[in-house]
Amino acid sequence: MADRETHALRFLQKAGWGDATRAALAGDASNRRYERLTGANGEKAVLMDAPPAKGEDTRPFCRIARHLSALGLSAPKILAEDATHGFLLLEDLGDALFARVLEDAPHMETELYTAATDVLVNLHHHSAPDDLALYDPKIMAEMAALAWRWYLRGAGASYEEKARDFAAKFETILAEHASECDVLIQRDYHAENLLWLPDRSGVARVGLLDFQDAMAGHRAYDLVSMLQDARRDVSPATEDAMIAHYTAATGLDPQAFRAAYHVLGAQRNLRILGVFARLSLHFGKPHYVDFIPRVWGLLLRDLAHPALAPLSDHVLEDLPEPTDTVLQRLKDQCATVPTL
Repeated sequence: MADRETHALRFLQKAGWGDATRAALAGDASNRRYERLTGANGEKAVLMDAPPAKGEDTRPFCRIARHLSALGLSAPKILAEDATHGFLLLEDLGDALFARVLEDAPHMETELYTAATDVLVNLHHHSAPDDLALYDPKIMAEMAALAWRWYLRGAGASYEEKARDFAAKFETILAEHASECDVLIQRDYHAENLLWLPDRSGVARVGLLDFQDAMAGHRAYDLVSMLQDARRDVSPATEDAMIAHYTAATGLDPQAFRAAYHVLGAQRNLRILGVFARLSLHFGKPHYVDFIPRVWGLLLRDLAHPALAPLSDHVLEDLPEPTDTVLQRLKDQCATVPTL
C-alpha cells in the first residue's frame, strides 16, 4: 500500500472516520485531491489530501477558514487536521456550486451574484489579517507578465525583454488606480468555488472554497474574479448591476472604483492567460487552453477603459490574438516546457 494512502487511513481512523465510504470529488489546478466521506449513519465530510512533498500546505487554508468563519461567513469547518502529512477533514458543504446551479436555473443569476457580492461587502468591512502578504502593484505587474512569459512564449515569440518592459509600465498604472491593499482577497472567487446554501440566511448562504492563497489586496479584486469568470459567461447586465450594488453598499466613488475594477480585470486576465498556457506547456493540462478565448475577450473589454489607454496598444501589439493556430500550438507543446 502506498505511503500516502497509509497516512490517509491513519488520519481518518484517528478522526473517527476510518470506516467511511470514500468517493473522489473533482479537484482543481493544484496538487490537492478531495474525497467525499460517508459514514455509517449517512453523515458526510470531505477529505483534503494536500501532499507537502508536492509543495502543498494545509495551514494557510485552516488559518483563512477560521478567519472567515469568525466573520459569519460559510467557510468549511475544520473537523480534523494533520499539517505534517497534509490532510484535512472538512465540513461537507454539498455540491450546489454556483456554476452547476446556474446551468439548471439561469434565472437565478442575479440572486446568486447579489448574495456573493454581499459576502464581499461584509468581508470588506473588516481589515485584512496582519500576517497576509500584500498583492501590491509590483507583485500584480509581475503576475500579469506571465502572459508574456508563457502565452507569448508558447506562441513562439521572444518574450523576456517584452515582459520586463510591460511590467514596468503596468506597475505605474496599477499604482495610480489600484494601490490599496486593505482587505482580504481570496483570489479565486468565482462560480466554481462558490456554493449555494439556501437553507442558511444572509451572507452565510454562500459557501466559500479555495481561499488558501488569500492575500491583502484591493477591494475590487474578488469582484472582478467573480464577474469576469474565465470558466463561464456572466451577463454584462449582471456585471454592471453588481458593480453598482457594491459601490452603493460601500459608499465608494463609482467612477474611481470602476477604473480600479477594469485595471484589476486586465491584470487578472493577463495573469490567467499566462497561467492557462503554463498549465498546458509545463503541467500537461491542455484543456485549460480552451478557456483562453473567453479570457481574451474579457481582457479586450478591460483594455477599452480609459484608465488603460496608456497601455492598451502595447498589450495588443505584443500579444497575439488566440486564433485556432495559436491555441493548437499551445496544445501541441503540452508538457514539453520544463522551466517554470
